[in-house]
Amino acid sequence: MAVTMLSAQDLLLPAAALGAENPLPPLRSHQEVHEVRNLAELPAELRANIEYGGLRSTLPCLDQDSYDRTLVDTVLPSLVLENDHARAVVLPSLGGRLYSLVHKASGQELLYRNPVFQAANLALRNAWFAGGVEWNLGSTGHWTGTCAPMHAARVEGPDGTPILRLWELERTRNLVTQLDFWLPEDSEFLYVGVRLQNPAEYDVPAYWWSNIAVEQSAGTRVLVPADQAWRYGYGSRLDLIDVPAELTYPMRHDQAVDYFFEPEPGERPWIASVDAEGNGLAQASTERLRGRKLFVWGEAPGGRRWQEWLSPGLTGPGYAEIQAGLARTQMEHLKLPGATSWQWMEAYGRVSVDPIAAHSDDWPTARRAGTVALQDVLAGLPEREAAWSAVIDAEPAESLAVGSGWGALELARTGWSVSAGTPFAPETMTDRERAWLPLLDGQLPATDGVPDGTLVAWRELLEKAEENWLVWYHRGVARFYAGDEGGAVAAWRESGDNPWALRNLGLVTKDLAAYERAVALRPELVELRVEAAVLALETEPDRAADLLQGDDPRVQLLRVQLALANGDAQTAHELLAAGIQLATVREGANPLTDYWLAAEAALGTDRPVPPAYQFGMGGS
Repeated sequence: MAVTMLSAQDLLLPAAALGAENPLPPLRSHQEVHEVRNLAELPAELRANIEYGGLRSTLPCLDQDSYDRTLVDTVLPSLVLENDHARAVVLPSLGGRLYSLVHKASGQELLYRNPVFQAANLALRNAWFAGGVEWNLGSTGHWTGTCAPMHAARVEGPDGTPILRLWELERTRNLVTQLDFWLPEDSEFLYVGVRLQNPAEYDVPAYWWSNIAVEQSAGTRVLVPADQAWRYGYGSRLDLIDVPAELTYPMRHDQAVDYFFEPEPGERPWIASVDAEGNGLAQASTERLRGRKLFVWGEAPGGRRWQEWLSPGLTGPGYAEIQAGLARTQMEHLKLPGATSWQWMEAYGRVSVDPIAAHSDDWPTARRAGTVALQDVLAGLPEREAAWSAVIDAEPAESLAVGSGWGALELARTGWSVSAGTPFAPETMTDRERAWLPLLDGQLPATDGVPDGTLVAWRELLEKAEENWLVWYHRGVARFYAGDEGGAVAAWRESGDNPWALRNLGLVTKDLAAYERAVALRPELVELRVEAAVLALETEPDRAADLLQGDDPRVQLLRVQLALANGDAQTAHELLAAGIQLATVREGANPLTDYWLAAEAALGTDRPVPPAYQFGMGGS
């Protein structure tokens, strides 16, 4: 008899250090790359969903931008669920990422399994890594918990096999997220039950996309039950197009692009990536998870460079992403009513489609062949979800990993009721969370330490608290988050001569003197120095040089910018030619190439841009 086993195992990977959080609060969002410029042309419902629920900032979360690019063999905790047919590896300390899914009979790894852990600047909090299946919730983009721990436990499944449960509080929306990984004894498919709980009494914008990385080759084709798709490129337009054969082959695209597929009426939702022989990964779900998407990096130099950046040492063709979401596109948010939960069941496993049909030039023939190959899985999903629902609130039987204490802290403030299946015990709070507990009694003791990310949902308590520099500082952040810029500036001025309030004043009011004073108080804080130098370059370039001390790549890049501003293109070229490895280069930005070309133009030369600097993702 097949037996399903759940175990904790160490995963040894070459990994770059994630580093500490950036103590400077992200007063504004990093979502600019997802702008939609043709809103007026879109259907009313789609337009309304895009205009609803945008995230002003990732607060109370702080940015994760201190990672490096030095790979060191590192042990990562993993939780392994396997039976005689499949083996799934989950990373509880990294957002519950489904890192690997192996089909044992064929020996095929069904996901793109990144051989390294390397963070890069693609997520809402900056740090993100490629590979496996990522669970995105909260708002447009890679979620705030993608490089953060989740609680994990064993739960008794409805068939007597173990379920691996992960859960956490998504802090920007205060939604409780639950992931139940279930691998029945006789199943070749891994089932993932997902539940979003809104414990508040008010509506909350909801967003979810399961982001699935799959290996690509020249013969890889994506199958999905749709004849149309919304195309979104770096021109920031959403355009409804038909699905031609070329679109469904990831490696036939030059530029990075998203395709959000319009589901066919009456079809159960699914998507698959198959190779030249018709074999590969399929993902299917119950009805609530209707959206499906294909993302490709493109085969142009910029796309290839990004793949190498995310997987140092990459020699193969890389990966594409197939995704599944609550809405049609990733620019939309849906309204999750107060005191309400949404749930659905996803299935992940190997599919084998007749290769002639799968690669037919007639698209309807190809997609129908996928539906036929998956018909048993699709038909069984509602029953699987019903069975899972019987244990959805089951209390954890054995703790396997501990996430954050933020959920416990928020329950202490609100008294919200959450499922017994996703407990946030007071003992999960660390000193970091417990530091906020006195505020429930009207006090927040001031210390000489670094302020944590402001609990913007606690604004009312902050306004009533006994006054000190720290309370005024957090009041200012909470006011700014709520749209009260004037009140924020007044609060930071009341906070006094401390680097944190001065930095916020510098950022919001463009007061370079405030920034310079903040740097004088905390000269070792590179993030602060970089922000101050950026403002100096925008307003008073002659004051920038004193701020550009040290060898951090972000500082080096600003030295290039300063040299160009001073008309010293030769120095700019020499700095760039020496090599700058900007670990935090942002998707959609390409400053290294821009400055190289500017220096060349000023010098009247035409030396080619080094391949290491070609992050450009332009095109429509």
